[in-house]
Amino acid sequence: MITNEQSRTRIDEVQAGIYRISTPLFGVEGGFSFNQYLVVDDEPVLFHTGPRGMFALTADAIGNVLPVEKLRYVGFSHYENDECGALNAFLDKAPHAQPLCGTINAMINGDAFDRAPRVLSDGESLGIGQRTLVWFDAPHLPHAWECGYLFEKESATLFCGDLFTQGGAEHPAVTTDDILESSEAMRKGLDYYAHAPNGGALLDKLLACRPALLACMHGSAYRGDGAALLLALKGRLRPAIVPA
Repeated sequence: MITNEQSRTRIDEVQAGIYRISTPLFGVEGGFSFNQYLVVDDEPVLFHTGPRGMFALTADAIGNVLPVEKLRYVGFSHYENDECGALNAFLDKAPHAQPLCGTINAMINGDAFDRAPRVLSDGESLGIGQRTLVWFDAPHLPHAWECGYLFEKESATLFCGDLFTQGGAEHPAVTTDDILESSEAMRKGLDYYAHAPNGGALLDKLLACRPALLACMHGSAYRGDGAALLLALKGRLRPAIVPA
């Protein structure tokens, strides 16, 4: 559903109770997109905030599903403008919301948050009602020491941040088509991976969850054998990393 005709921001349910909010960016060569994900439960979670300048667009889209004030957690993979640029604006709007992040993120960036974060250690679970979220540390995968990901157990959804970043401004909300080749084209063109030596082991940790939905921050979400896709990505990275 389009929620802003001018920006073409839209919100779509990509899994029962999980919504993808997407704003296309046409002003760069080839186009791009910024996605955030809303998880509806007793304690709703927003994963990624989008850039600070997109706060109103994202908040308006959320308002089509639930009042922004009801957000309980605002999570993000690592400290970057498109990940958490609007974090404090959401904290101001939602009086009971907390940042949700890993231990390294809280240690090195916590002073930038207007409210103390709910910190999750590697492998720690958080119940939000009928759903359970699990945090996985993933330093430098693809970049940033504090990087990590959330996995929603009930739907087997992996909120996988910058993994499988796809170029282009407009995409279907969810696809069963291959996203590896388009994401590899982006990776090879921009080389935004840190090439960490433990990248293979980190991908093994994620694929062991056997995700059925990969909720990407740029491009379409992918529905299918997420473990196979993560394994294929590991194979593509092998020349640059030392597999476990």
